[in-house]
Amino acid sequence: MTTPKKGPWTILSAKDVYENPWIRVTHHEVLTPAQTPGIYGLVHYKNLAIGVVPVDAEGHTYLVGQYRFPLDAYSWEIPEGGGAAGVDPLESAARELREETGLTARHWRKLLEADLSNSVSDERAVAYVAWGLTPGESEPEATEELALRRVPLAEAFRMVEAGEIRDALSVLSLQAVRLLQIEGKLDLSA
Repeated sequence: MTTPKKGPWTILSAKDVYENPWIRVTHHEVLTPAQTPGIYGLVHYKNLAIGVVPVDAEGHTYLVGQYRFPLDAYSWEIPEGGGAAGVDPLESAARELREETGLTARHWRKLLEADLSNSVSDERAVAYVAWGLTPGESEPEATEELALRRVPLAEAFRMVEAGEIRDALSVLSLQAVRLLQIEGKLDLSA
């Protein structure tokens, strides 16, 4: 029987040590790429991370504020959440946008796909820019206490530069919108 490998890592044993509806944590006993004994903890995410940069006709975006338990800090972010496996990420993005802001969008463009913390997790993300917005009523989950801010895109870019927006998916997504605008590759007037 061959010993399982992950690239240059040899897996001697693997044991799930924690699981909930969103994540599973697995402890691995391994041989490192240098063939020395070691351990590796892996956090498996059961959902795809989804983010949306909504942009209205006046060039404003909508930020969602909420307290983040792991950091013990308040965070301003783009609308984001989880997308179930087997569900089109765009469908999940439209749901998250509606739930957190009440907005629906006529136009969508994929901004990026990213691995959010690949040293300890397999969390993958997809983000979109959405425009042609129509307001409606938000429907946050019972576990969410959200605040909503409408700010000019330039203010959101400034907040990233000043470290006021630190959430990885938000930073990546806003910077992608900024780059596309600088390059003239994003027309939000349609």
